[in-house]
Formats: sequence, structure tokens, C-alpha cells
Amino acid sequence: MRRTALSALTTLILLGAGTVVGTPAIASSAPASCGLSTGSFSGSLGGSEYLCAKEGDLLDVRIGDVHATQPSLGYDEVYYKLGRYILGKDAVNKKFDDWCEANGQVQAATASETSTLKDPTSFTCELPVGQETTDSIAPMKTAVVGPRGELYLTDGHHTLTSFYETPDGGPDTHVRLRVLGNLSNLSPSAFWAAMEKNKWVWARDVDGNPVSVQSLPKGVGLANFTDDKYRSLMYFARDIGFTSGSIPFQEFYWGAWARDTAPVDLTGWNSSDAASYLNTVKAVTKAQTALAGDSVVDSGFTATDLGVLTAWNDGKVEGKGEFAKLSKPYSDEKPGKIAYALEYKAGL
Repeated sequence: MRRTALSALTTLILLGAGTVVGTPAIASSAPASCGLSTGSFSGSLGGSEYLCAKEGDLLDVRIGDVHATQPSLGYDEVYYKLGRYILGKDAVNKKFDDWCEANGQVQAATASETSTLKDPTSFTCELPVGQETTDSIAPMKTAVVGPRGELYLTDGHHTLTSFYETPDGGPDTHVRLRVLGNLSNLSPSAFWAAMEKNKWVWARDVDGNPVSVQSLPKGVGLANFTDDKYRSLMYFARDIGFTSGSIPFQEFYWGAWARDTAPVDLTGWNSSDAASYLNTVKAVTKAQTALAGDSVVDSGFTATDLGVLTAWNDGKVEGKGEFAKLSKPYSDEKPGKIAYALEYKAGL
């Protein structure tokens, strides 16, 4: 039996899971002319349909229509996902789990050899649409409604890019996003000022230099982004040095810390070699967990804000826990994330 579904809560609370620490600097609600939002959006009308969306609403979107709010991706995270989707050894393909989770439906329940991401009716998720819970909504990807009702992704660039790049996906694939805020009543310049104040945009290149918001990619897909190796490194550090939380661009802040403060020597890191990758993850996460919780990591966020663990590998020995899972070679029955990424890269 697949993992059991989460039980429905008696009261559905739509959490602002992408909200930064503290009160947002700019109000973010649907324009007054919209009245009360129904919270139901089919995605069939494009941007104009989203003008009346409010914080917490769930929007059905065509992923090719969503704008990016960062100039780079950790390519190796996407390579891991694509490796898992294409070369995977799972009983039910992980892409259906990922889609169901992103859609607020926990994970896949059933899928067949003919199931595709382009046709959500070809597989089933554990939780039906309309029965979402606080827990099932929390991991959904988030977006802000901007001028003309266009959507700007604040979390999920890697996931949507993986759906975009997988053979049975593409730009016409649909998935739901949770609204982090509605700034559609602002001018473009005021919109970007609000995005920057709320830390809902990552406007730095892979070397840490500022980039203009006008130069950000118009959509998802690997070809639209540059490769940030530090962002990849921090993805593999999840649940070993820190735990993923609700702050947008969390791994980018940690990646900037690894690059700019040089807590460990990364000059010998070979991202095409499994042993080198694992040793680098280990060294960086050891440095992470050695930080005091109130240490400022980047942009005013402390280690605690950014989910630092109090003990390396969550207190487990090297042969256990997440580090042990990450260390599994591709030959293993359940390969680790790095193994999948390298196996996929080897075939490019």
C-alpha cells in the first residue's frame, strides 16, 4: 500500500507559507473592484482571470505562462529530478508524486505506463481536489499576481522546470499554485519595488552581483536560466545541514553564504564526481550546523530563520539519516539524489 493520505482538517486554514519573517512591507490583496474572490480559477482565461485572486487562493496555471523571479537555477537539482523521472526505480514514477504534492494533493496513489503529466486524469493523487488540508497546501509552490494579472513564481522554479523538461510534460502542463500576494493594482515599477521589499525576488547572478529585474527570465525551462552550482549544493544539503522552510529563495541565501564567506574550501569540489560531491556536502553542512542560531547568514536572515539544524544530519551518524540516503550509488535499489543527477548528466 502506498503511504496513507493526510486526514482532512475540520477547518481549512490557508497559510501564507511563502511569507517572510515579519509583516510584509506592501499590502497584497486583490483590487477592491473584484469584490469577494471565489478562490476557484481554471487557468483557461490566462492572466486576466487572476486579477481578482487573493492571498491563499489556489490557481490552476499553464506552466509556460508563469514568469520567473530569479535568474538562475541549481541545474543539478533539475538533473536529479529528471534522472528520477526518466531513469528511476520507483514503483510509481516520482514525477507523479511531485505533481500531486505541488497540486496540493499529497502524492500519487495510482499511475500506469500510459499516464502522463499532460493528462492529470491519467493518474490519481491521494487527496482529491477540494479536500485540501493545511498540511497538503503547505508544500505547494507559490506565486504573486502582478500587473495585468500575470503570475510571478516565488517558489517552484526547479519543480516547474522539471515538469517543463520531462518528455511527457512541457509548457502546456498545468499545475496549481498558491497565491502569496496580489500586487496587480501596482504599476510595473511599484510592483518590482514591492517584490524587492518583501524579498519575493532573487536579483543576483551566480557570482552574487545584482541583476536588473527587467533581465529576469520570462518563463521556466532550463534554457532560460544560468547554472548556480552553490544553489545545487544547498539543495543536496537539505535535512543534513538545514531544513526547508517557508522563506522564498532559502537555498540561495545559504548558497551565497557558502560562496561569499567561504566557510570551507570549495576549490577542489568536482560536481561531476560522486565522492567529491558528497564530501563537499558533508563539509558545508558541518559548517552550517556549527553556526550559532543568531548568526546572520545573508540579507538579515539568521541561521535559525533559514532552518539550520541544531545537529549535523539531524543528530544521526553518517551511515544513517539523510546523509546515508544521499550517499547511495545509482546501482543501489534506492539511489541517492546525487547519483541520479550524475547519471542523468552523464547521458547529456
